[in-house]
Amino acid sequence: MGNCVVPGDLHSLTMFEELLKCSVCFEYMKRPIYQCHNGHTLCSGCKARVLNKCPTCRHQLGDIRCLALEKMAESLQLHYKLQLHCKYEEFGCPEIIPYYTKLMHEDSCNFRPYSCPWPGFLCSAVGDIPLLVSHLTDYHKAVMFNSCYFELGFLNDLPKHLGCRWVVAIINCYGKYFCVHTGAFFTASTPISVVFLSLIGNQAEACNYSYSLEIGGNGRKLTFEGIPRSIRESERSLESADSLIVPGGMVHSLGGEKRQPKLEIRGRIRKS
Repeated sequence: MGNCVVPGDLHSLTMFEELLKCSVCFEYMKRPIYQCHNGHTLCSGCKARVLNKCPTCRHQLGDIRCLALEKMAESLQLHYKLQLHCKYEEFGCPEIIPYYTKLMHEDSCNFRPYSCPWPGFLCSAVGDIPLLVSHLTDYHKAVMFNSCYFELGFLNDLPKHLGCRWVVAIINCYGKYFCVHTGAFFTASTPISVVFLSLIGNQAEACNYSYSLEIGGNGRKLTFEGIPRSIRESERSLESADSLIVPGGMVHSLGGEKRQPKLEIRGRIRKS
């Protein structure tokens, strides 16, 4: 992995490239570039994170722009057509990007690592798809189904106070991995349950599939059909119509008169 520079003075370009690396995150800086009174530079993103103190000399940063570096970066792009590999090259990204669009590309790169999709759990695990699947099964003890059809127990024990519980199951189907998210939580004055499905992949892939859910017991059932989201966007499922939401009162209605109704989730994934 490295930088790709189209023809020019390679030795000089390498030296300039090093000057353009942020002293905190070591990523290439783009306008605005800031510096302290002693000339140490850093990118605008890191400036906010270091509480306005230079991480090298600890002096106050202020809002001093390093115009020389900004102009040098523009010159490199204009005259030398400086191009760089995406930082996610090791995950398979083949793109070589112009200097000033590198960060924009990386923010939405389809090869960037995935974050752990376990809802309501501050898990910092990130990685590619095989690593994430192993993490979910080994660390979170997620159940794996090797079929496009699945049956799960429903979270019947709804919280009586503010709080939430989540369970995630993994579905290995059509050569892809999906997550079934089942949550039970107490909001405002009533407990509710939520079920939705996401793909461990990007949203363009997720749109190629659909799924159906059926929750029931005691001869009654509630059905739902939808399109999975990418796990990059799965938190939005709770804010949209992309999830099956079951109010606490309906849980008991589906289970009949039983005090603790035993409900099941049945689901199927289909390729569009």
